[in-house]
Amino acid sequence: MKNLQVVEKGFSSVPIIDISALVSGKGDLYAVASQIKQACRESGFFYIIRHGVDESLQQRLEELSRQFFAQDLETKLKIRMALAGIAWRGYFPVGGELTSGKPDLKEGIYFGAQLEEEHPLVQAGTPMHGSNLFPANIPQFGETVLEYMQAMTNLGHTLMTGIALSLGLEESYFADRYTSDPLVLFRIFNYPPNLLPSAGELIWGVGEHTDYGVLTILKQDDSGGLQVKSKSGWVAAPPVPGSFVCNIGDMLDKMTAGLYRSTPHRVQNQSQNHRLSFPFFFDPNFDVEVKPIELDNIVANNNIGDRWDKANVHDFRGTYGDYVLSKVSKVFPALRRLVL
Repeated sequence: MKNLQVVEKGFSSVPIIDISALVSGKGDLYAVASQIKQACRESGFFYIIRHGVDESLQQRLEELSRQFFAQDLETKLKIRMALAGIAWRGYFPVGGELTSGKPDLKEGIYFGAQLEEEHPLVQAGTPMHGSNLFPANIPQFGETVLEYMQAMTNLGHTLMTGIALSLGLEESYFADRYTSDPLVLFRIFNYPPNLLPSAGELIWGVGEHTDYGVLTILKQDDSGGLQVKSKSGWVAAPPVPGSFVCNIGDMLDKMTAGLYRSTPHRVQNQSQNHRLSFPFFFDPNFDVEVKPIELDNIVANNNIGDRWDKANVHDFRGTYGDYVLSKVSKVFPALRRLVL
């Protein structure tokens, strides 16, 4: 790869990429990789279509999720996060998460890879590893979540081959070094209608932030509300039928010296309905040290002025586990005091 410069211009929309060639392994993989490269350099966000994830599975997940969130708070709290301890799983109520330092106007459930008590990482007391908490009163919920997570994990591996090709690397670059045993984290969020802004101020379902790892794959319902930050302002990423929204995280930004952007984004539910969102995070192995990729003539993006937290991810040294724990402990400060 020669003479690649970090793109500084703004963008006005999020591109849509047909990834069927990546999924099937047939067709022009490099044409798909070229589109991924352009999207990652310009916006850090892109839609994917023809991804191969079963539509009926997605519908079942959405229906069961709506059923869960329609319950009273006392019932939902039966799987509250405090019960999972350092596994960091379970339900939190509206206002329980502080994504950008302020309570979010959303409730949600955290999930991860299903690891039983005898698993070595669980035995070692590794944070963010363990068993999930599923509602006992909603049949099929747990198995549907686990089936969806497996489909997303497979899709994550597929997309990382495309990202590797987009950087001029061998297809297995990330699998060989970072994602052979990925830290997979899945969230289901419910954003209640934002009908009465407090004192004339906008209340954000989730405030401005970037994601932590390498790749996020988002299923959103038809409510809208996702916004992506561009140099020229905030750009809407509305629902596109049959698609997922993908964006890169801080660790891929660090690996590529800022060539691929971990772009700030936020959500406000402006509809009259409850908004469901299903972000799946495909992240590096928990104990792997994240290092820059050796790419020719890359101009690093060390400008921290456009980040809401003024942080510089390129200064970070350590394992991905170190990084993600430093982030989630700020998002859930009360839980941190209990379990870390």
